[in-house]
Amino acid sequence: MKVSRTALANSGYNTSRLGFRGTEDLGGGLAASFWLEAPITNDDGATGLATFVRRSTVSLSGGFGELRLGRDYAPTFWNDTVFDPFGTNGVGSNLINTANGFNAVTYGAKDTGGFGGNQNYSRASNSIGYFLPPNLGGFYGQVMYAFHENDKYSNGGFTPADSSTSKSRAGRYIGGRFGYANGPLDVAVAYGNSTAGDQYYAGTTDSVNIFNLGASYDFGPVKLFGELSRAENSRDYKNRPIAGGRPDVDLNGYLLGLTVPVGAGLIRASYSAVKYDDNLSATRRDPKANKLALGYVHNLSKRTALYATVARVSNKNGAALTVGGPAFYNAAAGVFTPKTSTGYDFGIRHAF
Repeated sequence: MKVSRTALANSGYNTSRLGFRGTEDLGGGLAASFWLEAPITNDDGATGLATFVRRSTVSLSGGFGELRLGRDYAPTFWNDTVFDPFGTNGVGSNLINTANGFNAVTYGAKDTGGFGGNQNYSRASNSIGYFLPPNLGGFYGQVMYAFHENDKYSNGGFTPADSSTSKSRAGRYIGGRFGYANGPLDVAVAYGNSTAGDQYYAGTTDSVNIFNLGASYDFGPVKLFGELSRAENSRDYKNRPIAGGRPDVDLNGYLLGLTVPVGAGLIRASYSAVKYDDNLSATRRDPKANKLALGYVHNLSKRTALYATVARVSNKNGAALTVGGPAFYNAAAGVFTPKTSTGYDFGIRHAF
């Protein structure tokens, strides 16, 4: 079976957005800032300033660094996008991003339940973040804690009987990222823990732990990129079942990429791969996938560019990843599992 789709879409090179931001000098080296950023679907105009879901923060900065409150990127997401030649945009976006950001069974959209039900993969709401000051000789870093903002119930006669109302920690995130950038070198390591589910009556807590390491080095004629990533979906039991309970599910991935400036243009290429391990059987073949992407960007001016990208995903042992994120098939219903997925982007980027 073969399925194809042609569409006029958006954000194949940079994500379409519209935002407002400002800074007030408070004196003594202090400054207060705000940042509101909304996604835009400029192919149909259906999404605009109705939501600032991309970023909504207020902050206070000074010689101590920056304290930032609101909805912002999770520290562990930065390595996935900064060390990707395609910036996790379009059909060229690396498979680490695809596999972590989208539910491998239902292909739900980002931030609504990616790998292991992790709704905090790319962004976290209700967060408190701290960023190191920029004058540390190339060292940089951030930490973040995001509140779950769910009711927490104690055991008692008035505790709701419906376990779906007693998710006391689901949605919580804690993580950090630290790196070093000096001249052509940039390297960073990140770790994050997100509570994906917490059922009081079942006595279980599901968590997604992400660890990644990324680096880039600009030689001039070519800039190289690389990343290693590991995500683990684990379940903790208040009283572990005699049978041992559900085993952890692991997602391991890596990325190799490069960019080559050519006159007014830029050649981009990457190879990424991921492998799932449900730790059920030593004889079971682990689902895995790899992706090759090649693209070119031609800058017509500082604000306008033409771009083209081609990418191909190859799936093995039941993996079901595609180049397009939310797919046009239902893997959960067993419609079919794609062995390969190929995509093309041709577009124009204009910034103002």
